[in-house]
Amino acid sequence: MSVDLEKILRPIDNPMPPFVPKYMTVASGEEMVVRQVSREEIPDILPHVEPLMHVERDFYDIVASRVYAELLAYYTHRVQDEYVLVAQINGELAAIVNGRMVNKEVGMSYHTIALRRGLRIGAHAFATKMEYHIDALKQKEVLIVAESPIGFRRWMIEYNLEKRFDIPHELGGVPSWSLTKELFDKARDSLVVGRRPVPEHLLEKAKEAILPPSDPPTPPEDLLAATRSRYDSTATVLMEQRKKLGGQ
Repeated sequence: MSVDLEKILRPIDNPMPPFVPKYMTVASGEEMVVRQVSREEIPDILPHVEPLMHVERDFYDIVASRVYAELLAYYTHRVQDEYVLVAQINGELAAIVNGRMVNKEVGMSYHTIALRRGLRIGAHAFATKMEYHIDALKQKEVLIVAESPIGFRRWMIEYNLEKRFDIPHELGGVPSWSLTKELFDKARDSLVVGRRPVPEHLLEKAKEAILPPSDPPTPPEDLLAATRSRYDSTATVLMEQRKKLGGQ
């Protein structure tokens, strides 16, 4: 009986071309490999996402919680046509990006989460994800939303995304934005980097093990910093609070 129910509960994935791994040199001079991971590798990734569910800064808590659920749904066959890419530096997990194929022409971007900050790693991983949708899946557009000011600047503004406010996004039903093939082609020279094929020693190191990030985001020592990221991107409230505290 349980086997029959599983056949009903489990969606049937449509054929999707595999992502061809690529690598790039990040600002630190290190080589970063971006590759697709299988379902069998998801349990190795989840422990590195879970701690971020408790980091309020820059909305890591909600993004990490949703990414954790999406990875688990992918692992247990509870979402259709999803893919997961990871970025690794010397084997260490640096970023995770995922999404799915809605149909042959439309893609759905889920999340981009950087586990190492300051090197535009998230931006590079996002660009690589869009490359997969447009070049490999041959889709006409990808539906995107942002959950933080950083995400809005990186995706909506840098790519000059088009509004698709008549289409609710799967991440909560909020209005979607669209990266069309035309917009992506305009951004290639400035925002899309990387080379193929990946040197064998780099790819082997990445596939050998998904190592813990060496400097993942953590809760700020200054608890007022969370206020800045969540409610006040200009830090006005934070500065006023510090001013009052300093005058007491």
